[in-house]
Amino acid sequence: MKRSGLSRATGGTIMLFAAAASTSVWMGHRTAVAAFTTTSTRSLFSHSRRQCAFRLSSTASGGGGGRVSNAVTDASLFDKTTDKKKKKEKKVGLETNPPKGTRDFYPEDMRMRTWLFEEWRSVAKTFGFSEYDAPVLESEALYTRKAGEDVTQQLYNFVDKGERKVALRPEMTPSLARMVMARGKNGLSMPLKWFSIPQCWRYERMTRGRRREHFQWNMDIWGIPGVQVEAELLSAMVTFFKKVGLTSDDVGIKVNSRLVISEVLTELGIPPEKFAATCVLVDKLDKVPLDAIQGDLEELGLSREVVEKLVKVLTNNSIESIAEVLSPDSEAVKQLRSLLDLCEAYGISDWIMFDASVIRGLAYYTGVVFEAFDRKGELRAIAGGGRYDKLLETFGGDPTPAAGFGFGDAVIVELLKERNLLPTFDTSGVDTVVFAMNEDLYGVAIQVASTLRTQTGQSVDVVLENKKTKWVFKHADRLGAKFCLIVAPDEYANGQVSIKNMESGEQTPVSIDALADWAKEQTE
Repeated sequence: MKRSGLSRATGGTIMLFAAAASTSVWMGHRTAVAAFTTTSTRSLFSHSRRQCAFRLSSTASGGGGGRVSNAVTDASLFDKTTDKKKKKEKKVGLETNPPKGTRDFYPEDMRMRTWLFEEWRSVAKTFGFSEYDAPVLESEALYTRKAGEDVTQQLYNFVDKGERKVALRPEMTPSLARMVMARGKNGLSMPLKWFSIPQCWRYERMTRGRRREHFQWNMDIWGIPGVQVEAELLSAMVTFFKKVGLTSDDVGIKVNSRLVISEVLTELGIPPEKFAATCVLVDKLDKVPLDAIQGDLEELGLSREVVEKLVKVLTNNSIESIAEVLSPDSEAVKQLRSLLDLCEAYGISDWIMFDASVIRGLAYYTGVVFEAFDRKGELRAIAGGGRYDKLLETFGGDPTPAAGFGFGDAVIVELLKERNLLPTFDTSGVDTVVFAMNEDLYGVAIQVASTLRTQTGQSVDVVLENKKTKWVFKHADRLGAKFCLIVAPDEYANGQVSIKNMESGEQTPVSIDALADWAKEQTE
């Protein structure tokens, strides 16, 4: 029988390998393998390796005489002498939790967030404010003020690929100031009334209602120096509280003025350039004992005796008491009395209380400051703000009167849950689920859904695959849909569809041509 070229090559390969293997007795295993791998028939070795190993093994066990190399009797020699060893790689499971201090927003969470944002937007628009936004990434210099504020130490900051020092915004007010400077007062019509709902980032210790990222409702008014601005802002805040069902028994708003502490420090001989830093430190006294910040106060030139006098003044909770301490013509007292009179005019006096201990921790505040709080004392501050007339000046701009507040999403949600005032967000908001009972009617189902969506504004979910009617009803129930519309052969033959009311269970036929009228009837 004529041997093929492949058989001859294979035979030659076997003979070459056998010869190389026999020399391994005195040359060593590595030499034998090296001799083999240099042969020009290496490309054929993969094809013949099993056959080769089998024949050599048979020869060795068949009594051919002499010593036999281990390389000859080891059928797995090829795999042991090549680089094809498979390394087992340890699989690392995906971390499914978001980074610490942050949140995922599943559909039900998004529905709650959307509801809250729309409540905020509704109030802001009612008061004549316009919405704006800014990048979440800003220059680090926008926040690195030198007054020892906590926010400076809590930045998510880094150097980008262009060697620029940047940070995720911890608050919105500096971004607003930058935007005003960019346009210039001549490019903006004053007074300016803007609001925003930015996401803010701070690397801080987490507690109930405090995360490392949060959304914050900001309302600001620029260009007006009087306390009419603060009264308007306080009224907007109270309007929101009332809108979501809270009362003055649930929430109070403490008001004070930085002018109070300024006048006290002046009488105590503390120079004006140290006012801001002193306010930042004094604001910490409701969180830490005096001894904890004594060293910082001494660096500012404030003795313990001076600080104790200051604290004594700040524990007053009536304007009359403050008036007795300050000079008879105190600007701070005049300002606060004027503000309280305006709150009376707005009809929000039962929400407002004077508290000289309210300082607020940001150095740029210059006048009235305020803070909304849970009257049960179970939660941290709900919202806060005040006047910051000199902020633009710190960035090299002209002094411009301005005031505003920030209102975080986390604490208010906790409070509404606590008072059982938070709506449920389990339902998807779908009005009608549309289902075709067979593939031939799927086109009709699409047309019906389009009619409801475009002519009536309904939220419509179309079942996109073949399912049993029982599954469709369960699906509609899971979505919280009000109706389930079925396109069935018999009804369609009569120009109708069947609509099931998911609440009552009643199922009625409706003419396809009258669907728009039917939908309008459901909203009446």
